[in-house]
Amino acid sequence: MDSVQQDALSQALDALWIKFLPLIEERVAILESAAAAFAAGKLPSEERQAASAAAHKLAGALGTFGLARGTALARELETMYMGQSAPDSALGARITSMAAELRAIVQNRS
Repeated sequence: MDSVQQDALSQALDALWIKFLPLIEERVAILESAAAAFAAGKLPSEERQAASAAAHKLAGALGTFGLARGTALARELETMYMGQSAPDSALGARITSMAAELRAIVQNRS
């Protein structure tokens, strides 16, 4: 791929990022909310399922934009929310930290 094609691809990805940023931020917010609820020991089944779905969609979207670390975090969160583990403080802190890192990745890309 020559530099003109690379520039065109980069511009297209930037335009897509801008278009989908509100949805990406909404999904991160769902994960942040679920993380807080999990850490407090109050994550209802519906919210757990919504968090798993948001993480799944976020993993794919972030990968499209070359944010491999974000994809890895989102996949790990998806797996955690698909599980039926009972909330505990250590896991709650880890999930909260991962959601915060995802927020930082999205903000740094913007």
